[in-house]
Amino acid sequence: MPLRGRSTLRRIAARGTAITVGAALAVITGLAAAPAVHASPSSAGALRWGPCDDPAQPGAECATLSVPVDWAHPDGPRLDLAVARREATDPGARVGSMVFGPGGPGDSGVERVVDGISRFSPEVRRRFDIVSFDPRGVGGSNPVTCPGDLLAERPSPDLKSQADFDATMAYNRRLRADCRARTGPVFDHLDTAQTVRDLDALRAALGERELTFHGSSYGTLLGAQYAETYPRRVRAMVLESVMDHSVPTTRAFLRSAAAAAEDSFREFVNWCDGAADCALHGRDVRAVWQGLLARAGRGELEDPEKPGTSLSSSDLVNKIAFRTFYEADHAGLATAIAEMDASKPLPASPTSTAPLPPATPVFCSDWHLPVRDHQEYASLVAMMNRTAPDLPYLLPIHMVAACLGAPTANPQHRLDTQGAPPILVSNALHDPATGYPWAVSVARQLGRSGVLLTYEGHGHGSVTNGPCMEDAVNSYLTDLKVPPRGTRCPAVPPGVSLT
Repeated sequence: MPLRGRSTLRRIAARGTAITVGAALAVITGLAAAPAVHASPSSAGALRWGPCDDPAQPGAECATLSVPVDWAHPDGPRLDLAVARREATDPGARVGSMVFGPGGPGDSGVERVVDGISRFSPEVRRRFDIVSFDPRGVGGSNPVTCPGDLLAERPSPDLKSQADFDATMAYNRRLRADCRARTGPVFDHLDTAQTVRDLDALRAALGERELTFHGSSYGTLLGAQYAETYPRRVRAMVLESVMDHSVPTTRAFLRSAAAAAEDSFREFVNWCDGAADCALHGRDVRAVWQGLLARAGRGELEDPEKPGTSLSSSDLVNKIAFRTFYEADHAGLATAIAEMDASKPLPASPTSTAPLPPATPVFCSDWHLPVRDHQEYASLVAMMNRTAPDLPYLLPIHMVAACLGAPTANPQHRLDTQGAPPILVSNALHDPATGYPWAVSVARQLGRSGVLLTYEGHGHGSVTNGPCMEDAVNSYLTDLKVPPRGTRCPAVPPGVSLT
């Protein structure tokens, strides 16, 4: 493979591992004993800020916030949440604190504040202290800890028989027991309903009477359920790239996720057909892609992250194509496909799928996605492949397999946010992970509070995509000026990287 090809593929592979069900999942492995938790409650009080442990990123401050492991028993064991902030760049114009709800599940809000502050517009950084935290079970907040060797044994989600289905159920039980023993009591209290209470404790510790909040991807569950639990404590709330937690069944969840991903692939093909600078222009893009899937299935396609080793068809879909759709980088994906197509086949060898990280229990605790047996599982896979014929074995089916047999503390339901102020729901028309219909549904569930802001473009994330989007969001957050209902903002041309 040409050197340039390796560079392009590695660049794609090195991007954030955002995945549908949200966004990047933090891999946490190890053999350490369960982290200690406080035996008795301690007062959260005011946050004690100090420099973060990253001299390369000056200006961020860090603190910890003590919260109950189980909010149903506030006098029981406690854990410390890792919190970070950057103060408003114009203290004289400061509105207050804005809390960012990270995606994933598994994204670190502390890392976002320390390393990724450019994610927020200059005006928001000028007017607000930007605050975020590592949700319970993530990063510096009593992380879920699982043994790497056991994670690497995860069965393939390509279940061929009832015996495979039963083996996956048994593996899931074994993994949950091991992770629970290593993680400690918080393992059974990772759901978003618990994190809602953490968020309100953070609001109080910040000295804010009302919450200003920006949730992205999986963080929109946190925001929406906060507004449902504490509707009169919301000042302003942006829900960006929206998860619809009302999707009632496993089949409906998988179908909607597959439809969103296939829409992005279709948009990519249409762009390439009309763009002379597409590396596949003039070729049958789908035929080239199907050829790569076939090569990957035979173990003949090189993994850009591990030269000399093979890339599975599942990882080709989820690590290469789907990841690129997040950034709406059509040109980059076309170049990567062309380079892989021109590469020499590896000798055929078995392939494996990368293990799901242990932040998966957060997802399992929020989504009741039962499957009775292999027959039902096979029908769900077939339905997904009909819905997204270009993208077999998308990550949502991996998550369903990983959650087989898991308890669900916070199952799906329709929102009831009566009494909440206007809430801004922002979504791209062509979002590969949180499809536009989910945003429409959430805005409707919010009733009079829901205001849908549509970005008529591509990608996972939208609030800083062009001046129309940025101005609408800034005005809402700073001055509580709600954009007119039905506002739509023009797209940044696909093929232009938004990062």
